[in-house]
Amino acid sequence: MKNLERTVGIVGIVAILLFGHYYLSSDMLFFRLVIGAGLGYTLSRGYTGFAGSVNRAYRTGSTRLMRTMMMMFFITCLLSSAFLFNVDASTYDLWVNPINWGLLLGGILFGFGMTFSSCCASGVLTDLVTALPRGLLTLIFFCLGVFIGFPIQNSASWIQKSWVSSETGEKLYGGVYLPDLFKFDGLDGYLGALVLTGILCLIVIWMAYRYEARRKQEGTYSGHFGEKIQDMEVAEAAEAPVTADDWYDRLFVKAWSLRTAAVVLAILFTLLMGITKAGWGASTPYGLWFGQVLLLFGVDASSLANFTLMPEEAFTTPFLQHPISVQNLGIVLGTVVFLLTSGTFTKVCKSELRITGKQSFFYILGGFLMGFGTRLANGCNVGALFTPIANFSLSGWVFLIFLVSGGILGNMAAKKFDV
Repeated sequence: MKNLERTVGIVGIVAILLFGHYYLSSDMLFFRLVIGAGLGYTLSRGYTGFAGSVNRAYRTGSTRLMRTMMMMFFITCLLSSAFLFNVDASTYDLWVNPINWGLLLGGILFGFGMTFSSCCASGVLTDLVTALPRGLLTLIFFCLGVFIGFPIQNSASWIQKSWVSSETGEKLYGGVYLPDLFKFDGLDGYLGALVLTGILCLIVIWMAYRYEARRKQEGTYSGHFGEKIQDMEVAEAAEAPVTADDWYDRLFVKAWSLRTAAVVLAILFTLLMGITKAGWGASTPYGLWFGQVLLLFGVDASSLANFTLMPEEAFTTPFLQHPISVQNLGIVLGTVVFLLTSGTFTKVCKSELRITGKQSFFYILGGFLMGFGTRLANGCNVGALFTPIANFSLSGWVFLIFLVSGGILGNMAAKKFDV
């Protein structure tokens, strides 16, 4: 079975490339598909995800993923500077999001929801492959939450207006663009912005280390099973000499360390931003998909536009012509490719097929809270956290605080209800 899966996986890689080249209508859509596949492959092989940074810390005491994310944020900022330095930053679609009540409340709701569903906006796409019932229920109600949140996002001043802003931020989405604060540094503000970003990353890392040390001292640290697998396989790969018999395992099977995954994600993000002039987003199409399903049931596009306060074209654009939808499809396909080429597809897909009614309820609740929260915060774990931080937006750091707060509250509730 493993050999069959591996063969199908290699064929699948070729099929994705042929499909993208011959059936997508533009080279840019093909690029989005490839980037998405790379993101899905990396998230799966690296046992990583944004939701896990909070859930692992609360449930197991391990903060390794949170610390690794900080490293990824800084590397991405550093790489992004190569594109942004000495150009008009407003020519890029930088997600310098507003700082307001919407960002705070959206962060809490998103953090709360990702606790129940054990995933996030990008993770739910990988879960469609690795944990279908949980992933599908979460995604359906994530889509509903986004759709219901559209009219509020597009009309409420407490979501659109920022309490504070900067010169470049005003030209974008109204938030604070960190290089604007350091124009005196001789490098157009990017040196100061990088230093401040590095300090903020180090503060989070220091706090994470302190928390993990306290959990170990109290005897409540258990570690995360995925990280244990990574440690074992990375150690084996480092110690054992490369032979003709294990070259395939090293290329396609062995887990990547969290650091390797973080570096790859940073590179993929930088390529995406450099070529598309925009960051990584995932959640907005979910609401559009919900509207497109309603179209199938006879609802007309004008009614959807009137309700959501969005243009009709947002709902009538075919799936394979929408850039982020194609990119999201790539994440799913990248996950499939990893599981197939590693020979674990059947085993993993069967591992979480059974869920209880109670679990279903909380997956539904988690999906809806995440979806609705993204509209209040103007983004999800990538659109309000990763991309804004990588784009030197202060809003990303504010969202992080309230995302973690919501995650802690959600884990407390999950523990109480034995979810």
